[in-house]
Amino acid sequence: MAVPLLSFYKKEQKFMSYVIGVDLGTQSLKGLLVDPEGKIVAEATCAHDPIYPNPGWAEQPVEDYLHSFTTVIKQLVADSGIDPAEIGTIGMDAINDSVIATDENGNALMNCIIWLDRRAEAETAEIAKTVDPARVFEVSGLNLDSTHTAAKMLWIKKNRPDVFEKAKYLLNVDSYLVYWMTGVAAVDYAQASASMIYNVAEKTWSPEMANVFGLDPELLGKIVKAETVVGTLTAPVAHRLGLTTNTKVICGTGDEHSACLGSGLVKPGMVCDITGTAEPVAGTSAKPVFDKKGLVETHHSADSRLWLIENPGFVSGGSTRWYKDTILRLPNYDLMNTQAKRSPIGSNGITFLPCMGGAMTPNWNGSARGTFTGLTLSHTLDDMSRAVFEGISFGLKDNVDRFEEIGMDCSSVRIVGGSTKSPFWCQMKADVLGKPLVATKNPEGAAIGAAMLAAVAEGNFANLDEAAEAMVELGATYEPDLNNKAAYDEAYARYYECYYTCLLYTSPSPRDMRRSR
Repeated sequence: MAVPLLSFYKKEQKFMSYVIGVDLGTQSLKGLLVDPEGKIVAEATCAHDPIYPNPGWAEQPVEDYLHSFTTVIKQLVADSGIDPAEIGTIGMDAINDSVIATDENGNALMNCIIWLDRRAEAETAEIAKTVDPARVFEVSGLNLDSTHTAAKMLWIKKNRPDVFEKAKYLLNVDSYLVYWMTGVAAVDYAQASASMIYNVAEKTWSPEMANVFGLDPELLGKIVKAETVVGTLTAPVAHRLGLTTNTKVICGTGDEHSACLGSGLVKPGMVCDITGTAEPVAGTSAKPVFDKKGLVETHHSADSRLWLIENPGFVSGGSTRWYKDTILRLPNYDLMNTQAKRSPIGSNGITFLPCMGGAMTPNWNGSARGTFTGLTLSHTLDDMSRAVFEGISFGLKDNVDRFEEIGMDCSSVRIVGGSTKSPFWCQMKADVLGKPLVATKNPEGAAIGAAMLAAVAEGNFANLDEAAEAMVELGATYEPDLNNKAAYDEAYARYYECYYTCLLYTSPSPRDMRRSR
């Protein structure tokens, strides 16, 4: 199935064609069909829900991804009426820190282990006995943590040797979809930088870290830029999607990295709050910046000129969805917003910790768990609904505060994703931060970022700067109400105290305690 990497595909064969941007998230796959000028012609989405077979485990049947991808591509073509021959390039992004084991024919050998999965805690604890976690951070820019790719790969090696021995590759989700479409295994700098076996300053695999984990970096594919055309659709896939074998496919990137592009983060010194199932908080830099406390990590941006200093994301939209579905049992978020507005700042003393899949803020702790604290008989669902919104907003504050402590410019923060649909929540975040918050007009920033990469590869734009100018539209600006600052500061202090009190009961490992403030 493997074919040579088309690193320098002849763009003159097809110029100024339509492109498709695909964002494969935790709960759904979204697609945009974009014309040569960067305007959205059609949009489509298809839902898929993870499964949780054991405590701390989170998986997705790979066929669910293929079904969602096929459904969305076909719908985009049908709704737009565009001749499939006019679709020049597909660009995609997908969830980070997730692994699909595949054989040489592109067949998945087990369910995808997704970013929410914490099954590799024992493996990371063993690694911590052989190498100082500070050394892992120094080389890779990452905390030694079970969420990252190498930990999950190591779990497969130790616990599913039957799968590991058959695996040609252990791919990120975006890399897997590209492999499925083209027969080429590739990974961009951004996704490679989330592996723990990569030297983030030198932009290459680290022999030292590969040796520490006992993993061959080639399992992740060849490193290329996100916008690199790696091949064209194979005949079977083109037939399944209703496209032609002339349609090109780029390497693609991770969803949070793509969302930064879709928010216009193509220059150093910009910050973005990305609100999906998780909530990464990221800032761009022209050079690698290392947080000695480890709250924020050092990754690459999908824009290969930049580094992305980021917290990869605590469970944000996943928490609001869990609360809506399990506690409120409602079909949408409208009533949750209405309830929260009726409760005062501080939720009448209730604090919610959004550690539904371990914690990545205010420090990293795979053993942390979500909680409501401060409940009394006088409390209502209004108070609990507001507490959920506030707890997540405080997680954002943790990270923006840390950015400022390490010298990054956070004078204004952009926000993209589902929470842009809630002016109430956006205003809350602006008030909590005490900074202006600028929302993107289209919440589907990741899909826009994927389309931007495809458009550059197609030749519709000379570079990502041009693509951002044409395709990124900003919406509302939320100015902070400084009259609310004292009340939010008091509620934040309670959140912070609650977290570290709960930490005493979760038996964090030494690597977690190293990150405590």
